[in-house]
Amino acid sequence: MPRLLTDEAVLPGLIFGLHFDGRGRASLLEPGADLPPLDAAAGFVWLHVDLVDARLHGSVEAGRLGPPRLAAAIFARDGHQRVVVDGAAFGLVVADRERDFAGALSDEPTGRLHCVLGQGYLVSGRRHATACAEAARDAALAGLTVTSPARLLELFVGHVVQAMEAGAVRMSEELDAIEDRILDGAGADDTGPLAPIRRRAVRLRRQVAGLGAVFHRLEAETDDDGDALPEAVMTMAARVVQRIDSLDRDMGVLAERSRLLQDEIAGRTAAQTNRQLFTLSILTSLFLPPTLVTGVFGMNSKGLFLADFENGSTIALGIGALSSLAVFLVIRRLGVAGRRG
Repeated sequence: MPRLLTDEAVLPGLIFGLHFDGRGRASLLEPGADLPPLDAAAGFVWLHVDLVDARLHGSVEAGRLGPPRLAAAIFARDGHQRVVVDGAAFGLVVADRERDFAGALSDEPTGRLHCVLGQGYLVSGRRHATACAEAARDAALAGLTVTSPARLLELFVGHVVQAMEAGAVRMSEELDAIEDRILDGAGADDTGPLAPIRRRAVRLRRQVAGLGAVFHRLEAETDDDGDALPEAVMTMAARVVQRIDSLDRDMGVLAERSRLLQDEIAGRTAAQTNRQLFTLSILTSLFLPPTLVTGVFGMNSKGLFLADFENGSTIALGIGALSSLAVFLVIRRLGVAGRRG
């Protein structure tokens, strides 16, 4: 039976819930059904909640979403990526792509997914519709086996990293096309297409750096003998760190390539400007002596030579032409005409 808006939720703010049996097979929790305990002996429970729901605060205080202090710290409005370890449980906030009402996903992971993990449960929450939780739910219901909460968290992060890797590939292809145009000389002075690529690369690398810091911290916590985190978490953290570090290096290469291409375009533009200024300087030098000659013969003063001579204008023009020729020969003699900026 479809759920009505007037129905009382078993867990306020619950969007969906899944139960994974001992073999990692998922089953969707029906609306109105009793929720299994978070410390179930067989398998584990995944609850996905809406953090905007004001009633969620009571569930956090009652310990229905994990250790109260840990859940309160992770489900707070603070959106920066972080990890908090509390004995055998831990919570983290990671980047995720937002989903609009039409179902379109953002290109950059500007959203946030809040997660609390324990021995037999994972509770995730978001304030805006995001992508990775829904993608993991669909994959699990389609038959993907998930044997532990740590493996489910790895699916979350893997979806985000995969989206960022796809974005990095697209930016790399765009940079390849721009580099080919620069080498061919077509549009070599146009920096317009590079600016958005470099901006996207810088923003994505910030998100990757924050995500990497979270799992580096988690990996460091798992190496501490005083912590009681399970072995599956340690293995998962090591795999995720390796993948994020590889993506971070790729994003660094993209940012450096875009910067070098901008420098290349700026250098070519400066060289072209220098050549134009050089040509203008040569023309100015050639026309300066004739300008002086015409200025002298254009003076309205008595006693101006060649004023009473019948071919005086022709002689004045000849003097101007000879002066330009003399300057040109001097420039050639000095080797200036053969230089390029």
